[in-house]
Amino acid sequence: MQSNIDIKNFASAIAQIAEEKGISPEKILETIEMAIAAAYKKEYGKRGQVIKAKLDPGTGELKLWQVKQVLDKSMVYTEEELEKLKEKGKEIQEDEEGKKLRFNPEKHIMAEEARKIKPKIKPGEELETALEPKGDYGRIAAQTAKQVITQRIRESERESIFDEYKGKEGEIISGIVQRIEGGNVFMDIGKTLGILPREEQVPGEFYRPSQRLKTLVLKVEQTPKGPLIFLSRSYPKLVSKLFELEVPELSAGQIQIKSIAREAGSRTKIAVASTVEGIDPIGAAVGQRGTRVTAVINELGGEKIDIIEYSEDPEKYIANALSPAKVNEVKRLPKNKAQVIVPEDQLSLAIGKNGQNVRLAAKLTGWKIDVRGPAEAAQAPEEKSEEEVKKPKK
Repeated sequence: MQSNIDIKNFASAIAQIAEEKGISPEKILETIEMAIAAAYKKEYGKRGQVIKAKLDPGTGELKLWQVKQVLDKSMVYTEEELEKLKEKGKEIQEDEEGKKLRFNPEKHIMAEEARKIKPKIKPGEELETALEPKGDYGRIAAQTAKQVITQRIRESERESIFDEYKGKEGEIISGIVQRIEGGNVFMDIGKTLGILPREEQVPGEFYRPSQRLKTLVLKVEQTPKGPLIFLSRSYPKLVSKLFELEVPELSAGQIQIKSIAREAGSRTKIAVASTVEGIDPIGAAVGQRGTRVTAVINELGGEKIDIIEYSEDPEKYIANALSPAKVNEVKRLPKNKAQVIVPEDQLSLAIGKNGQNVRLAAKLTGWKIDVRGPAEAAQAPEEKSEEEVKKPKK
């Protein structure tokens, strides 16, 4: 049976809702069909019935079906079995795989009866019976339809936002500070709000409403109240992603960031390498007259950035990592340790304020670094190098 719904410009209305909410038109139509089925059941159906609706958005043609599950005797509890379960005080488990069902004529039909309507139907399949669409829906039914549509659109909107931002994890997005509550910064990032938690903020950085910032999408979680998008300003990857925005050679894969070590708000070291002969990785990252690195520094509120060249040779890599200090010698020791000797006048520069420079160099390279001046190295007992330890005894 079929009927036509008189809805002017129905297709364009669906398209408009889909565009506004960021949901596919198919999802909107599916929601409306569910609402019509719910309204029909509320007004004309019975408890336990399963009603489905199909609506053609072009013509407004509506079809309705009642759906029943086809059962055979092995799938249904007998009266004797039900009595025994009641006597034992056991719950009747229904609609679970491998369990029997309590027969309900509103949603079940025995295979013998079903075959009178559809001869080839099998137990476990569904039988659809056409219903007569009604043009008159009561106030309660209309209210039910409205609730279904509102709830489903809200759910679809949440799913759409979750999928979109889940795909942006590890990427940079721009947002505007909306409010600050309990140390957390809430940012307008487009279709929803993102949270910049206190622990992901940069020490010494102040945030104010209407301020525009770039942040890293750290993680996206689905909750009953909708998706939560956690942002970060302190995560090391934020720096590498900012460089990708400024340095075309990075996006093109001509140079690579091999490692990064960061103490947010203070200093960052990045190791870069070229994948194409003839390209200077440090020059590309710094930019002409330092324009590229300056853009990143400005975005990070003046955080110092050391760009060093990566090397497969650990000794050279460690020496580069201690930049801007000059290094005399790097001696590899067992257990991933390295002793670095620097000129006396470079000692404080190599170690850095509160040990920051050597600490970041160690994070960057993955080596434990012991920095010494020539005099201190000469007085200290000489440790065997990695090669000497590995050398077999004669």
